[in-house]
Amino acid sequence: MASFPSGFLAVALLSLLASAARAQLSPAFYATTCPNLESIVRSVMAQVVAQDPRMGASMIRLFFHDCFVNGCDASVLLDDTPTMAGEKNAMGNMNSLRGYEVVDAIKSRVEAACRATVSCADLVALAARDSVSLLGGPSWTVMLGRRDARIASKDAANANLPPASDNLSSLISKFAAKGLDLRDLTALSGAHTVGVAKCSSFRPHVYSDANVDPGFAVFRKRLCPTVGGDANLAPLDPTSPNRFDVSYYRDLMARRALLHSDQELFNDGPADELVRLYSSNGGAFDRDFAAAMVKLGNISPLTGAAGEIRLNCRKAN
Repeated sequence: MASFPSGFLAVALLSLLASAARAQLSPAFYATTCPNLESIVRSVMAQVVAQDPRMGASMIRLFFHDCFVNGCDASVLLDDTPTMAGEKNAMGNMNSLRGYEVVDAIKSRVEAACRATVSCADLVALAARDSVSLLGGPSWTVMLGRRDARIASKDAANANLPPASDNLSSLISKFAAKGLDLRDLTALSGAHTVGVAKCSSFRPHVYSDANVDPGFAVFRKRLCPTVGGDANLAPLDPTSPNRFDVSYYRDLMARRALLHSDQELFNDGPADELVRLYSSNGGAFDRDFAAAMVKLGNISPLTGAAGEIRLNCRKAN
């Protein structure tokens, strides 16, 4: 009988466990226990996005930052405790990640209709989907049945969240570790068609990188001096900052990406072909983005008896 290295067996076991967990997710998970769930979430998000379109972008980002750290388990929502340094104060989240109060509002409405039934993790997944749709992007069927983590880890967030300084090879590696390929990476990055970034995040790119349109660099330097202004905000997609469309990819082709990591997608590398495709084919982008969001939502969910259904999304029961 052939023998296999212990590392191979460990990876195989983890893959089987992940597949089993995904198999327990279903779009009809709450069909009988909370039949109005999706309409409740949609109603809250419609009001939120109408009042502040940028919050839609924040909810998409919240979902990504949750799923990329130990899976889609709402760990990103947990407040720190005296014995736990959670994800909220990780480098990629502190004074940057938004939407916690929106999740609270959704949770309050859902709890009134279906007490102790729906996980915070599923609420974040639904809110992200609805945000994309409300901003003019695609929709998709959200798989449901995730449960909530009881703990969060600042160290895990720092280790897993890709910074704006990442090059393409690093991004490809980090996404591959989550089961996401180059097409997923390129499509998911298209979420930067909405939202903003701080000067501290794009300063190195506009001042130091060679692959930046000179006029664009001058324009952004006015908002982001070499010293000070770290919190000044600029739209990731200045063409249509509140519209989920393909202008982000056209910006990349014009060397007008705001972040170093974004411009890496169009820099004579393996993602160039996909950027060209999405820039001229909104249908292809919509399909690939929706498919990638489903894959993102399938990363290491807690199911069955694992985790819990939090009553308050900010703290374990």
